[in-house]
Amino acid sequence: MTFASDKEAADALARSYQKLRQEIGKVIIGQEEVVELVLTAVFSQGHCLLVGVPGLAKTLLIQTIADSLDLSFNRVQFTPDLMPSDIVGSETLNQQRDFHFVPGPIFANIVLADEINRTPPKTQAALLESMQEYAVTVAGKRYPLQRPFFVLATQNPIEQEGTYPLPEAQLDRFMFNIELGYPSYEAELQIVKNTTSDTKPTVSKILHAAEIQAYQQLVRRVPVADNVVEYAVSLVHKTRPNTGRAAARASQLLEWGAGPRASQHLIVGAKCHALLHGKYSPDIEDVKAVALPILRHRLVRNFKAEAEGVTVEQIVKELL
Repeated sequence: MTFASDKEAADALARSYQKLRQEIGKVIIGQEEVVELVLTAVFSQGHCLLVGVPGLAKTLLIQTIADSLDLSFNRVQFTPDLMPSDIVGSETLNQQRDFHFVPGPIFANIVLADEINRTPPKTQAALLESMQEYAVTVAGKRYPLQRPFFVLATQNPIEQEGTYPLPEAQLDRFMFNIELGYPSYEAELQIVKNTTSDTKPTVSKILHAAEIQAYQQLVRRVPVADNVVEYAVSLVHKTRPNTGRAAARASQLLEWGAGPRASQHLIVGAKCHALLHGKYSPDIEDVKAVALPILRHRLVRNFKAEAEGVTVEQIVKELL
């Protein structure tokens, strides 16, 4: 797949994105914003955390996206007794009594980490290296992962018994924290009609691994005006309580603000958002479009905010 110019490649990405949405829409009814954010993360080389109550098709959504992209897909169901070796793989003795490495389910392009908060920190940490370094280390030996590589994790916010909240350092590795809400009445009617009949829609493969990697590099090459970068960095600085550029509201309601990774994700996310919507360079509106899912899991409210029932979403909207 070669293009005469980046402009031609950008137009092709916008067309591919529309095709992907059509294919995914055959199976996933509604949830347009969620689909857009997951695809934005895919083209931005980011990982996603999907948070929602059971039965909102989080797993089906990720499987459908994997089907529409010609990529290998593995699902890991996290449980309290899952060990790190169950994810990354382990060394075993073969018939010649030599050790050889048996790769775990992490060796796939898309890894669905289902109910990631159900497993102890030791196993959660097994994902950290792969998410940041695109490699795993077993018995002192490093094994690179196949690119493109994405971790799409799901989390159930209701049942907190027997769960292990993700540490801030790991949450920060996720580009987006995407909240799934209940479907609308009309969407649910359609879902019920579609899922209670014997017709099963087939999803065509739209993009291959090499094309996705080419588009990921294209996103990085998108030019950004200085005022857009300044807006993104100043937005992140506003979230840091009791610092020189903090917003008064952040100092009142937040314990901790977002780190530099948030600024990086805001710019890459804005670049990708612009391309997917047919623009060749992002503006401040593109930064605002991706700000909430990027900042949602990076801000820690203080006791005052929790006591007054002020949500992170409200704080972010005020800062925008």
